[in-house]
Amino acid sequence: MKRVLTAGAMGLLLLSASLAGQRASGKTPGTIHRLEATPDTVAYGYYWADAKPALRIASGDVIDVDTLLTNSPMGLQRAGVPPEKIQESLKAIVAEVTGDKRGPGGHILTGPVYVEGAEPGDALEVKILSIDLAIDYGYNGCSGFVPSNCERGTPAKIIPLDKKTMLATFAPGIVIPLHPFFGSMGVAPAPALGRVSSTPPGTHAGNLDNKELVAGTTLYIPVFAPGALFEVGDGHAAQGDGEVDQTAIETSLRAKLQLTVRKGMTLAWPRAETPTAYISMATDKDLTVATKAAIQEMIDFLAATKGLTKHEAYQLTSIAGDVAVTQLVDQTVGVHVKIPKSIFTSK
Repeated sequence: MKRVLTAGAMGLLLLSASLAGQRASGKTPGTIHRLEATPDTVAYGYYWADAKPALRIASGDVIDVDTLLTNSPMGLQRAGVPPEKIQESLKAIVAEVTGDKRGPGGHILTGPVYVEGAEPGDALEVKILSIDLAIDYGYNGCSGFVPSNCERGTPAKIIPLDKKTMLATFAPGIVIPLHPFFGSMGVAPAPALGRVSSTPPGTHAGNLDNKELVAGTTLYIPVFAPGALFEVGDGHAAQGDGEVDQTAIETSLRAKLQLTVRKGMTLAWPRAETPTAYISMATDKDLTVATKAAIQEMIDFLAATKGLTKHEAYQLTSIAGDVAVTQLVDQTVGVHVKIPKSIFTSK
């Protein structure tokens, strides 16, 4: 009989494999810190260099973190979710985190996490060890890039999530595979920028909405403030590139993330690495500008790490790279470029 692993079991295997790999390489795994989402441990709608840390950890430590979907108890009830299925943590945060404690964006982000030793000019390595569904439903709204298709007054669509099969039924005969990831993972922007909305992504990462950032992936983010001040939230169970109606299957998640300071890694934009691919990213209000920047980031990466000239790296990106619109709906648009590791046959 074929054994099917649940998302939770797979997450534990990924965590065990990662920590075992560190032991084998002589690296001691860091402490695991539990970080629940409470009124005192969230940043509601912002990234900010002056935000008070919810947690302080050493470089290399792991956070076992809860995140909440981007909605309110009232909005979920209006969409048909029974009150008893709405998380108590969400009720408390929406009730208690009010006024100038919120905004200017709308995401409930867990953190910030202060990582000892992180300084401007460094990079923060975010290794996604596991991501698990925290609840058995998600929602999808309707707005975004072509809102003329939306039926005015229609509440959000509640979509049941099957944790055992990792499938969601959108409608009879339409089944969606679940690949949970965080729409938003980021650090504090430069102090001079003040409290920055959680809506638009940028060089600090934030609301990237990149569906490639699943368990097993590593995200690298430039650091702009002491401690990095990492935040995470905006959980998605599934999403298409573009996120065209402004929402994915929005849900609450629990994850284990290892945060490590990378001295000497100077980045202009966030980058990522999956087990099978390298990914460059960029954002801008202009899609052409974002696309050119993401392509240039891949060219610069290949030239710096694969012994290629920029001429050759540009050619290789055209031959083997995939350019995708990450999202079109977050005030700035995002583009990412993915190139497979399998084409590099020599180490």
